[in-house]
Amino acid sequence: MLPIIDRYILSRFLYNFFSSFVILMVIFIFQTVWLFIDDLAGKDLDIWIIGKFLFYLMPNLTEKVLPLTVLLSSILTFGSFAENYEFAAMKASGISLQKAMRSLIVFTVLLGIFTFFFANSVIPASEQKIWNMRRNIAKVKPAAVIVEGVFSDIEGTEMNIKVEKKSGDNDQYLEDVVIHQKSKTKINTTVIKAKTGELISSEESDIIQLVLNDGHRYEEMQPKAAKEKRKHPFTNAEFETYITNIDISSLGSKDLEEESDITTDKMKNIARLSKDIDSLKINNLKQVNAFSKSITSRMGAFPIVLPDSIASLKPTKEHKEVIKDTIKSTEDLLAALPEWQKTQLLSNAKNTVTNVLNTIKGKKLELNKRYEVYNRHILSLHKKFALAFSCIILFFVGAPLGAIIRKGGLGLPMVIAIILFLTYYFIGVFADNYAKKGEMHPILGAWLSTLIMLPLSVFLTKRATADRGLMSVGGILDVFKSMFKRKEKKQHA
Repeated sequence: MLPIIDRYILSRFLYNFFSSFVILMVIFIFQTVWLFIDDLAGKDLDIWIIGKFLFYLMPNLTEKVLPLTVLLSSILTFGSFAENYEFAAMKASGISLQKAMRSLIVFTVLLGIFTFFFANSVIPASEQKIWNMRRNIAKVKPAAVIVEGVFSDIEGTEMNIKVEKKSGDNDQYLEDVVIHQKSKTKINTTVIKAKTGELISSEESDIIQLVLNDGHRYEEMQPKAAKEKRKHPFTNAEFETYITNIDISSLGSKDLEEESDITTDKMKNIARLSKDIDSLKINNLKQVNAFSKSITSRMGAFPIVLPDSIASLKPTKEHKEVIKDTIKSTEDLLAALPEWQKTQLLSNAKNTVTNVLNTIKGKKLELNKRYEVYNRHILSLHKKFALAFSCIILFFVGAPLGAIIRKGGLGLPMVIAIILFLTYYFIGVFADNYAKKGEMHPILGAWLSTLIMLPLSVFLTKRATADRGLMSVGGILDVFKSMFKRKEKKQHA
């Protein structure tokens, strides 16, 4: 059984912890709703579907809410103890800060362990659910992908649709329809306009039929012959009824919660991340080696190592003459050629170098994306551990800070907690972005904000244990006084 004082401190902390967690979770839910307002608003979704969507968002929000909750509740608890002189009474009874924190340290360590398993199992599952729901809303509500007054992209197709107004029970009737359709080369070559339209769909089919009425269709033709391309041919036709089929099979399944084959780094646990990190590393190295060999063979300017059987042969007289050739540089080679051949050689060399550079630029973009995916996996792996340790570290920041500032309630403690958390959060955001782009090692990016808070927790714990303020003004004045005394002594000497 816990001693009475430990039970009292733990009960006060748990009250502040759960009340702060609920309040902060509600605030973060409202803030997150604005991020997904385009996915939810104006799409005729049931309250049950929206409720599920928000419910699946909660585990993901816990990653942000939990560290702030630990920080705020620890400041509130120990700030209230110090403000009401309860902490002074504990010290008078021989209970130090470490003893007062004893039960809470055990609770925080257990919370960190729970947070690790939560981040490893529940958060990836919720990310998968959110991904499926966002992709599958379009199949349950076909008109949901089209927003009034703006061009809406339809995933899986090369089509953008804009309508001025939607009507009907399922928003299936459209007015003033404009469609931009891209070709296989990603160029916008077709424009279709119609006064009215109708979306016809069936839950048993992956095809949405779009019926357009009273409009015209414009398309730029893409001839193969170079002479025909100069003429810019096109077709323009008017129609009374035009029917086009939209394949939405790539958007997901009819069931909002049915699993899809698409997975990201946030949807994976530690075992899956570790396995995929090794696979991505091997594949990236293979891509780099294959590309380097390809460039080496294309350039043709690298030395070729001859086999021993050929290299050991003695040079003949003809070989000796070649070795004694007077051409020793590029300038000598160009000077020995006729003008027309020199121009042709330089032109070919320029074209070859340009093509190689363009190939390298394109491959560089591809490899950057590959290594960004690789860095994201390493980040996700280590952030699961960093999240668990951050709860423990932020407790050792908040508890002594509350004892130092000696203020309870939701005034000053809330302000200080938000400032510290925003510092912790934004350091983590910047570190994540740098790590994803390869400008910082992903392991350091995952741990940087926690490592910065670690010395602060040690400093505050020492100050609170010694019953000293956050900043000793007298100590600072003593430093300046000693500096002035030294100057005076030097002047007199």
